Amino acid sequence: MTPDPDSPARSSTPPARRVTVPMTKEPEEPREPTEPGPPEQVPLPPDLVAGEHDRRHRTHRPWSARRVPAALVASVILVAAVAALFDVVAVRAGRPAAAWRRHLADELATRPLDDVWVLTGAAVAAVLGIWLIVLALTPGLRHWLPLRSPTPGLRASLDRDGAADLLRDAAMRVPGVSTGRVRVRRHRVKARADVRFRDPQQVKDDLTAVLDEERDRLVLARPPRIVVRVRRRTD
Repeated sequence: MTPDPDSPARSSTPPARRVTVPMTKEPEEPREPTEPGPPEQVPLPPDLVAGEHDRRHRTHRPWSARRVPAALVASVILVAAVAALFDVVAVRAGRPAAAWRRHLADELATRPLDDVWVLTGAAVAAVLGIWLIVLALTPGLRHWLPLRSPTPGLRASLDRDGAADLLRDAAMRVPGVSTGRVRVRRHRVKARADVRFRDPQQVKDDLTAVLDEERDRLVLARPPRIVVRVRRRTD
C-alpha cells in the first residue's frame, strides 16, 4: 500500500494545548494614610426626623371636593338661567311673557319689604349664602385625621373610626378591662372602660399609658388629648 498523495502529511509535533489562566485578584497595594476628613453623618431616627419636619411645616387637613353642594347650586342656577333665557327669547320673538315671570314681577313690585313672605325669602337666601361661604372657607372632611408627613408634598389621613378601633383594641389588652368604648374627636379621645377586677385607679393609670403609647404610634399631626373614665362592674 502506498500513501495517498492527496492526503495532508501528518505533523510529527503534538497539538498545542489550551492554557488556562486562573482568575485571581491581585493584592492591593497598601494605601498611604490620608489626612482625617470630616466625620460621616449618621442618619437620625425617624422620630427625630419627623419632629424636625413638624417644626418646619405643618400638615393640614385635606380639602373636600364639595361635589354635592356644587352640583345642587349648579343645577339650580342652570334651571333658572335656562328658564329665564327661554322666556326672554320668546318675548323677543313677539310672544307674551310667561305667566310665572309676570306673577313674580307683580309680587316683587307690590309687596312691601316688611311682608312675611319677603322676610322669609330674605332669611332663606341669607342662610344659604352663609352656608356656601362656610363651605368655601373650611376644608371639610372632619371625619379624617391628618398624619405626620415626611415630605411637604405627601399627605395622609386616618379615619376616626379606624383610629377608635385601634385604640379600643389596645385598651382591651389592659388587665382588668372587661369592656371598653372609645370615641375619637379632633382634639380629644374619650375612653370608657368597665373594670371586673384590680384597683380601678391602677387600671385607669395603665389604660392611660397604653392609650398614650398607641396614640403616638398613629403619628397624628395633632395628637388629641386622652380622657379615660373607668367604673367597676360587679354583676
